Amino acid sequence: MIRSHRRTKIKAEVNLTPLIDIMTSLLAIFMITAPLLTSGIPLNLPKGDGKQIEGQDKTLDISVDAKGKIYIGSDEIALSNLTEKVSAIVSENPKIQMIISGDRDSSYGQVIEVMALLRAAGYTQVGLKTDAQTMKAGSKK
Repeated sequence: MIRSHRRTKIKAEVNLTPLIDIMTSLLAIFMITAPLLTSGIPLNLPKGDGKQIEGQDKTLDISVDAKGKIYIGSDEIALSNLTEKVSAIVSENPKIQMIISGDRDSSYGQVIEVMALLRAAGYTQVGLKTDAQTMKAGSKK
């Protein structure tokens, strides 16, 4: 009796199909949700007729909500710490543009106080963000 000792080689393969399926699903989810995450603070901006700011990635968005809370990006900050936080951000990126987004229902004085603090700190190029206003037929500019 001859016994054959046939050894089967173990094949070490990685099945990439499940990995590709998961990555495709994640890509689709991120593509759908990314535009919804542009602004962390829900604001009801006033209507206005202004020009579009170019280079949105180079802007520092300072928001004042309806309750008077101040945010840099999506982080709440006290008014007393505003200038030092802005100075730290500007020292990292000196060409950054500052935009104040004031909620329609926020105090006018609060928005002006934020702007005055920035001007006192030496930042004179500060803009105000508004929603685009559609002009009605027959109205004057």
